[in-house]
Amino acid sequence: MLRLVVRRLLQLIPTLLGLSVLLFLWLNRLPGGPASAILGERATEAEVARINRALGLDQPVYIQYWRFLKRIFELDLGTSTQTGQPVWDEFATRFPATVELSVVAILIAIVVGIPLGYLAAKRRGGWLDVASVSGSLIGICIPVFFLALILKGIFAVQLHWFPSYGRFTTGMDATDVTGFAVLDGLLTGEFDASLDAVHHLILPAIALSSIPLAVIVRMTRASVLEVLGEDYVRTAESKGLEKRTVRGRHVLRNALLPVVTAVGLLTGSLLSGAVLTESVFSFNGIGNFIRTSIDARDYPVLVGFILFIAMVYVLINLLVDLAYSIIDPRVRVH
Repeated sequence: MLRLVVRRLLQLIPTLLGLSVLLFLWLNRLPGGPASAILGERATEAEVARINRALGLDQPVYIQYWRFLKRIFELDLGTSTQTGQPVWDEFATRFPATVELSVVAILIAIVVGIPLGYLAAKRRGGWLDVASVSGSLIGICIPVFFLALILKGIFAVQLHWFPSYGRFTTGMDATDVTGFAVLDGLLTGEFDASLDAVHHLILPAIALSSIPLAVIVRMTRASVLEVLGEDYVRTAESKGLEKRTVRGRHVLRNALLPVVTAVGLLTGSLLSGAVLTESVFSFNGIGNFIRTSIDARDYPVLVGFILFIAMVYVLINLLVDLAYSIIDPRVRVH
C-alpha cells in the first residue's frame, strides 16, 4: 500500500508542473497583462510600467516563471484586490464552509444513490427502476442554481421549514475552533449551534447533491446489471451460496469500482457547483467568494482558486486509487 501511495504521488508531480506552466502562460496572456488586470482598464502606461517593475514582469519569462513557481511552493498566492488580505488567509477562512457543504452533499448522493441504483438493477423493468432512471435524467438536466432557487422558494420562503441564507442564525454560531460549524458545536458542547448549522446545510446540500446523485444512481445501476451477468455470479448462485454473500462479496463489491471513480470526480466537481449554490443561499464559503472575485476581476483569487481546485482533484485521485486497492487488491500490483 505504501509503495502504491509513493508511486501515485510521484506521478502527480509532472501533472502539477504542467498545470503551473499553463496557468503562468494564461496570466501573461491576459489583455493588457497582469498589471492592467490589477490596476483596471483606465490605468496609464506609466502606472502599468511601475507595476511591471514592482512585480518583476519586466524580467525574462523563465525568471518570471521561476518566481511564480517559488511563490506557489511558499503558499504565497498574493493579495486579494477586494479585501486587501492574503489570498491564502481568505481561502483558509472560507474553506471549511465549502468542505462542510460538499461533504454533506456527496454523502447524500452516496447514501441515497448506491442503494437506489442497486435496487433499480435488481428490479429491472419495475416501477422503481423506471422511477429512478427518470428521476436521474431530471436531476442531470436541471441546473444546480435553478434547483436551488426552487428549493429556496418553496421550503424557505413559502413553507418556512428551512433558513433561506447563511451558515447559522445570528447569535447561534458556535465558538470557532476548526471553522467547521457543525463540528465546532459538538466539540464545545454547543449542540444547539450544531443543529442550527445542520438546519442551514440541508437545502443547499440537497441542491448541490442533485447531479452527483443522478450520476451515481445511473452508474450503480449499469454496473450492477453488468456484474449480474458475469459467470462468477452465476457460479456462486449455483453453488447455493446465501443471497447476502453473493450480493455483498460478488455483485456489489465488483460493481463499486466504476462507482468509486465517479464519486471521486463528482466530489471535485462539487466545488465548481458550490459557486452557484453558495451564491443562491448566501453561504459564506469559497464558492460565494469566487463569484464576487469574478465580478471584481480579482485575479490573484482566481489564480489561487484554480490551483486549489487542481490540488483537490490530485488528492481525490489519490484517495480513489487507495479505495481501488482496498476494494480490489489486484490493483496494487499495477
